Amino acid sequence: MSIMGMDLPTLIMWALVGVGVLSGVGFGMQFMKGGARAKRIKAVVSQHRGELGRKQMEGLARPSAIRQQKTKPHFELLNKLLKTFNLQHVLVSDKVRDELAQAGLRGRGVVAAYISTRIFMGIGAGIATLIMVGLMKKFPYPDFVRFIFAGIGAVVGFYMPKLLLANTVTKRQQEMTDVFPDALDLLTICVEAGLGIEGAFARVTEEIIDASPILAQEFGLLSAELAFLGDRRQAYENFSKRTGMPAAKALATALIQSEQYGTPVGVALKVLSQEKRQERMSEAEKKAAALPAKLTVPMIIFFLPVLFIVVIGPAAMQIGGR
Repeated sequence: MSIMGMDLPTLIMWALVGVGVLSGVGFGMQFMKGGARAKRIKAVVSQHRGELGRKQMEGLARPSAIRQQKTKPHFELLNKLLKTFNLQHVLVSDKVRDELAQAGLRGRGVVAAYISTRIFMGIGAGIATLIMVGLMKKFPYPDFVRFIFAGIGAVVGFYMPKLLLANTVTKRQQEMTDVFPDALDLLTICVEAGLGIEGAFARVTEEIIDASPILAQEFGLLSAELAFLGDRRQAYENFSKRTGMPAAKALATALIQSEQYGTPVGVALKVLSQEKRQERMSEAEKKAAALPAKLTVPMIIFFLPVLFIVVIGPAAMQIGGR
């Protein structure tokens, strides 16, 4: 037996070689992906370190009054627009800045870009809705209803970025919550092995890049702030605000209290790690307990009709054949 001039053993050999090559390519792509992800996280951490260093140098080199006098030209139009809508207080809002940081959006102009996006999307959605309603050949409602529809479209466009931002924050927090107990275990091991808290965070950052790139990035930023900021308490509070997770807040509180009262950091981390691991187990048990109730409707819709057909079908066919 031969295929394309090759006998069966040769064909099997070439098939095995092809499978081996494909497996090697797959493993290589995974390693390349992991390396690219690690480089990206290190680039973000390095950028944050550079910004912290630059801020410290600016604080030493120039008085604060001179910095406050300077206004960037590309913010002038946005400031005028925000004054028109009476929204200029949003640019200095800590709540908006924290929400953007929790979604992974950081930088000088992210708040201005976010607010301007909401405003322009609201205006654009309102105008687009008005144009679409105006192009309708038969509009069964009075003319003023067109403007009501346009207003509804503007409201939807204005709040759409906020909904997308909240969805992004929820996904990021869920990913970090799933890996947080394991990261605490690694952090406890590093501290008990003799590493300082900065070195422990830096080491855990390298270990959890594949499991959770988001949490690795946050740990890397915390390590950078611990190295550059004079107040370690501020670094822990910034980490808690950037993540927005109760677990991160508990970690920051434990570390702050450990430094304040002189308790061993390893003991505080071990207690917190056990607590978060128990919380994750209880959450998994809660989901498992709710599974039968969730499966009731799919079983009624998909399983019972098939069961009735299998059980009653042969009898119905016999009765019908008589």
